[in-house]
Amino acid sequence: MHRYFHDIVIAFESIMSNKLKSVLTALGIIFGVAAVISMLAIGKGAKQEILDQIKMVGVNNIVITPIVEDSANSSDENNQEGEKQKNKFSPGLTLLDAESIMKILPSVERISPEISLNSFVVQNGKRSSAKVVGVLKDYFGIYNLDLVEGTYFNHYQEEHGLPVCIIGANIKSRFFNQVDAIGQYVKFGNTWFRIIGVLRRTNLTLTSFENTGVNVYNDNIYIPVKTFLMRIENRALVNTKAFQNSIVIRGFGFVSIRSSSATQNTNSNYHQLDKIVVQVKESEQLTPSTEVLSRMMIRRHLGVKDFEITIPELLLKQQQRTKDIFNIVLGAIASISLIVGGIGIMNIMFATVMERIKEIGTRMAIGAKKKDIVIQFLSEAILISVSGGFIGVFLGVFLAKIIQQLAGIQTIISLFAVVIAFGVSAAVGVVFGYTPAKRASEKDPIESLRYE
Repeated sequence: MHRYFHDIVIAFESIMSNKLKSVLTALGIIFGVAAVISMLAIGKGAKQEILDQIKMVGVNNIVITPIVEDSANSSDENNQEGEKQKNKFSPGLTLLDAESIMKILPSVERISPEISLNSFVVQNGKRSSAKVVGVLKDYFGIYNLDLVEGTYFNHYQEEHGLPVCIIGANIKSRFFNQVDAIGQYVKFGNTWFRIIGVLRRTNLTLTSFENTGVNVYNDNIYIPVKTFLMRIENRALVNTKAFQNSIVIRGFGFVSIRSSSATQNTNSNYHQLDKIVVQVKESEQLTPSTEVLSRMMIRRHLGVKDFEITIPELLLKQQQRTKDIFNIVLGAIASISLIVGGIGIMNIMFATVMERIKEIGTRMAIGAKKKDIVIQFLSEAILISVSGGFIGVFLGVFLAKIIQQLAGIQTIISLFAVVIAFGVSAAVGVVFGYTPAKRASEKDPIESLRYE
């Protein structure tokens, strides 16, 4: 063992006596390891972002959104079809739809209608932009929203449309940074709402996913859906004196009136709701539940396809699969750098053997065995690759942090990526250093001493 340790010391002394050449030899390994770690960090960050987004849009959710046609922007080819749709009456997306889905579809675990309005919130002379969202209590369970203080809506508040609200973290920090928000009042439109709860802050920016069911929760004010329809806005409500042939719609105990002639003479949004979010019990039930919902909604809307059904989780998982393929490609490209670095080590070690033929002959002449020569040159290759691996790990971590700061891309450095990259760099030293080391051990001592 002492003999082999002496061989390793000779290899180390050789590296230190040729610092510049050793550093240049290790560059391929350094950049290869750094590239692998930074690319895997980007990939893991992208995966975590998708998982966070799936959590934010809720698991096993189906989102039903209304389709509002604007005939002024429709093409001539669609005019005839548009006229046919106008001749058909549809009550639009209403509370009654949500109630029927809950009663009829056995796979439903939670359901929440949703209607929102952007405006300003006022409190104690301060005004700030905000979005008020009418929902049911199940909404917070669907989207995994926790309270830091207060309570959720109760059944009595939902049924009677009481002016209560739950505020996001930004609303809390703007208006109630120094005081307890619970029990305070905020004004939205012409109505004062009593705060009964404050949501935990979310750090994700998901505005690009709002069409698939994600809201920026920190700036929202949540009120019971009936409170919204009774006190702020109800698009399904029309003046019975202005229209004939009015139709009464009942949903969750709430009554509204719409006229079929209104749909024929205006392009405004006649849907009572902006969204219905349905959460099914199992992922396997998503596709069949969507098919049942589609047929059910078509019947309820009297054959008018004025709604759209999407599954945000499946859309995000498809995006995740696309990113996985992209990350595999990036990882493969980065891994090529390690192979190139290994080839560089092999080339330099072959050149080193040719430069040090006399040294090899001298060592073998004074009693060194072939195994000693193999260990000496193999140790040089391993030391160079391992040293390059260490430097590459630190460089890769640094690059990952820089990418996150400059590009705004989430990166997560995993211990697995570091171990794999470092392990591959050590393996490269063994694999690509063995052949030159074996070639050196096979030199004839007499010919080596005579070599010029």
